[in-house]
Amino acid sequence: MRPVAVTGLGVVSPLGNDAGTFFAALVAGRSGVRRIALRFPERMVTRIAAPVDFDAPSHFPAPRLRMLDRVSQFALVAARQALEQSRGALDGLDPGRAGAFVGTGMGGAQTTDDGYYTLYGERSDRVKPFSVLMAMNNAPAAWIGMDHGLQGPNLTYSTACSSSTVAIGEAARRVAAGEVDVMIAGGAEAPLTFGTLKAWEALKTLAAEDPRDPAASCKPFAADRSGLVLGEGAAMLVLEDLARARARNATILARLVGYGLATDASHVTRPSVDGQARAMRLALEDAGLDVDAIGYINAHGTGTPANDPVETAAIRQVFGARAGATPVSSTKSMHAHLLGAAGALELVAAILAAREGVLPPTMNLAVPDPECDLDYVPNVARRVEGLAAVMSNSFAFGGTNAVLVACRD
Repeated sequence: MRPVAVTGLGVVSPLGNDAGTFFAALVAGRSGVRRIALRFPERMVTRIAAPVDFDAPSHFPAPRLRMLDRVSQFALVAARQALEQSRGALDGLDPGRAGAFVGTGMGGAQTTDDGYYTLYGERSDRVKPFSVLMAMNNAPAAWIGMDHGLQGPNLTYSTACSSSTVAIGEAARRVAAGEVDVMIAGGAEAPLTFGTLKAWEALKTLAAEDPRDPAASCKPFAADRSGLVLGEGAAMLVLEDLARARARNATILARLVGYGLATDASHVTRPSVDGQARAMRLALEDAGLDVDAIGYINAHGTGTPANDPVETAAIRQVFGARAGATPVSSTKSMHAHLLGAAGALELVAAILAAREGVLPPTMNLAVPDPECDLDYVPNVARRVEGLAAVMSNSFAFGGTNAVLVACRD
């Protein structure tokens, strides 16, 4: 892939609502996981998640809020931040040469949950008038396009936990091919509802609450890990034609250079070593880099018994003798799993790691699983010199594996 400039980053997350605050929290090892209160607390087994502290009325007037699910609110704020940081990416641009690609796994989950409660719980015959428009998966991308007058391609990707990585990779390809000049790309998710948590409980993939500290419940690669923790938020990037960004003297935060997409085609929930490895190899080939160039991998690292040893084995398969010497960390240990938005948030973490020369840790890693034998940057951030290229992994239920490679400019 021809390199694509990243000129803006926007973040709404359990660790803060801008990219700088988010990354500082990662480096400090702070957790956004805590006990939450939902409808029917007496019926909840899982009482932990990673919510966003978000004052919606400070961002949107009341008439607008009546049309926006929480997922769209997050997406719009993150997109605004990214465009502000880009300092004029859209100035003087033909609106048909800019678009928005957004990944989300569950779309307007809050609206859907509220609607079902109104109908079945309260036995009302009326739901919110804009329920369909709020709940539809393409609402975040549509609103971003309308807010900024983007008349180019506008697409929504829903590939479960790899959704936003796919959205970014596909957007970068459009820019690299010269079809557009600027894309806003990323993901948004707001799944912290009673119905969603009960559904994940039924799947038996959620982490048990740590009895000493709820904030330490997500434990990727640890021997005592018990599952994932759900989170919410959004991350958006401004992707821009590299020559155009340089010509207008934009600050180039990173260059996206590689994208790999591969499907397991084997099992809907059980990850595949070969499928994950294939996506990593394709991303490296697309970037024209070998494994020696990668100085850090932001892992998918969910903390589930199934994922972590498979991802470890996939990294070993691709990186060979370099695997043990390549730092890997799972920032989900702090911001939890944002499902369709996870990949975008983790790419932001990887880009800022390269820019700042500091690797965020994998927290809550006291005793590693013997099958998880890589350098996971345990519990303390690490300063590094000369970090030029980073990789971000996203693997999903359904088997869609997506990997991005970015370089410091």
